[in-house]
Order: sequence, then C-alpha cells, then structure tokens
Amino acid sequence: MRFESLLLPAFAAVVLACGGKLDATTDAKVDATDATATAAAVGAWRPLLDGKDLSGWHKYGGGPAGEAWKVTPDGSLTLDVTNKGDHGVVGGGDLVTDESFEDYELELEWKIADCGNSGVIYNVIEEDGLAYPWLTGPEMQVLDNKCHPDAKIYKHKAGDLYDLVAGDSLVVKPAGEWNTARLVNRPGKVEHWLNGKRMAVYDNTGDGWRQMIAGSKFKDMPRFGESTSGKIALQDHGDQVWYRNVRVREL
Repeated sequence: MRFESLLLPAFAAVVLACGGKLDATTDAKVDATDATATAAAVGAWRPLLDGKDLSGWHKYGGGPAGEAWKVTPDGSLTLDVTNKGDHGVVGGGDLVTDESFEDYELELEWKIADCGNSGVIYNVIEEDGLAYPWLTGPEMQVLDNKCHPDAKIYKHKAGDLYDLVAGDSLVVKPAGEWNTARLVNRPGKVEHWLNGKRMAVYDNTGDGWRQMIAGSKFKDMPRFGESTSGKIALQDHGDQVWYRNVRVREL
C-alpha cells in the first residue's frame, strides 16, 4: 500500500471539516460511508404527498392549500400559473406541511418549467408576523440553470443552499426533466443531494452558522436559520413547477 493512500481518508476529513471540496473519487468514498451510517439508524419512509390530494399540507400563514396547486392525473403536484399575480400565482401561495420535523431525511423529485424558479424550504417556523417561509427556513434551490437570471448568481443555482453554499451546477437536468433531490437534516449537520451528488454540507448551529448568515441576504432577518427543526415548504415563485414521490423518514 502506498503511503499516500494511508493519508487520503484523514485528508478528506480535514477538507470536509473546513468546508472545502473534494475531487469526485474521494467524495464518492465519503458519500458511501455517510450513506451506510445513515441506513443503520433510520425509521420507515412515509409519503408526504399521496398523489390524490393535498392532505397534510396547507397554505403558509393559514388556510387550505391554494387551488392553483393541483394534483395531476399521474399523481404529481404542480403549480398552475395560468393566473399570475404581483407576488406569485393567484390562488397559489407557498405550501407548508401541517407537521414539523426534526432529525429527518427527505426525498422528492422535481421538475421546473423553462426559465423557472421554485424551492424546497425547510425548518420553517410558522407564526403570526412571519409572512413567508424564507424568513426562517433555509432553501434547497429549484431552478432552470439554463436561462433563469438566478443561474448567473453564485450560490443561487439548482441544489444550492440558497445564497449560502454552492454545489455542482452541472448536476441538474434540463427544464422539463425530473430531478431527484435528497435532504438530510440533523442538528449540526445538513446535506443537500441532487441526482446522486452531494451538493452542500453544513453545520446549522453555532457561531459558524451565524457568520454564514451574516454574510448573506438573510442577515437582516432575525428569525432566519434559528431552528434546526420545523415544517417543510414548497415555494410559489410564480413559475410552474412539479413535485412527486415526496417522502420523509426519521433518523
């Protein structure tokens, strides 16, 4: 065995701890280890969308889910953008789960219309005085990287921890094609995955997290990122988006 191969696992651990990037070969080894550890201590998967209706979801801020959110004949959920308003879709609004989650893994598939934008927002706090989920919850970006203006902004591409951590912009599939997303959420460690590639890993606690927020567009939002648990939201950004096979399990 070469001396360099003995040093590689230790080097990888140091790079990850410092927030750096690994090459694809090393990253795959680390990812496989993480997956094995996760599989050893998880609960059963349960669906958050049943392909029939929006049971278990409501409009953020209260009230039933907006009628622009529609379950399609194939069981996926879409936002009908026929009637656009000034801040999203008439009859739309951000969807949020009735239930809150902590120490969990979320999987789903999404596809976006040409030049479209949406997002999966998590650890959301819902209470009076908070008008939008993104005032409290971090976002896994959903985007057409080809032509939406956000694709020109660092840390705003599909799969990124929006405005905080950038991933691999080449992983996302084109508009109109299904992408597979995965979120692992634990106090102290959160992972974004897209199409089998880990896009972001970060610590959502402590001074380092607060410093990340202070350097972002969320710096003047006092409730942003304060919770390591909460509700899951699907964003109405005014563009058509589809979601399916949304499921969660406890870790």
